Amino acid sequence: MSQVLMPKATAVWLVENTTLTFDQISAFTGLHPLEIQAIADGEVAGGMTGYDPTTNGQLTKEEIKRVEADGNARLKLSPRDVPMPQARSKGPRYTPVAKRQDRPDAIAWLLKTHPELQDSQVAKLVGSTKSTVQSVKDRSHWNMQNVRQRDPVTLGLCSLKDLNDAVDRARRKAAREDAARKKDSAKSGVVEEAPVAAVDPAEADQPDVAEQ
Repeated sequence: MSQVLMPKATAVWLVENTTLTFDQISAFTGLHPLEIQAIADGEVAGGMTGYDPTTNGQLTKEEIKRVEADGNARLKLSPRDVPMPQARSKGPRYTPVAKRQDRPDAIAWLLKTHPELQDSQVAKLVGSTKSTVQSVKDRSHWNMQNVRQRDPVTLGLCSLKDLNDAVDRARRKAAREDAARKKDSAKSGVVEEAPVAAVDPAEADQPDVAEQ
């Protein structure tokens, strides 16, 4: 069976837009049923944008309806006549000249929608520089009055997979740093001694005085 493109993002879309069971979604995406349940509960892939498998030819709406009607049925990938794209070698991202003017809009969208992303990640996603990201962040960009927030995926500046991967990495890093801070705070915490109550001199123990 051919591999599903972006299985986790596809699972998010299927959970949100269909009545398929966890087992049916699991069998199609290759993810564990418990992970599908965690996605439905919002414990996994929180904030991830779903990937519609009907728009890229992986599934048809008729196939989804067929399986929704039968809890024992399993989704089948649609046959693909178009060859799968080859993985691009790593290197600097090239942004077409016609799209370069859209980069500040995409940066503004990323800063607003995914504040957990580092400036370097934002710059890499849209093919810009950290200085440009900073200028949009502090609103010192030369064309700031015309900048409006727009999704970089819609603009064609990055793929949905690249965006979701970057968000996942940023959130994992933030979680690790938060855990490390809590651990350091616990180690460096000083245990305060219980305060000693002040004794009123009038109530202090007095030496016994022999009766005369």
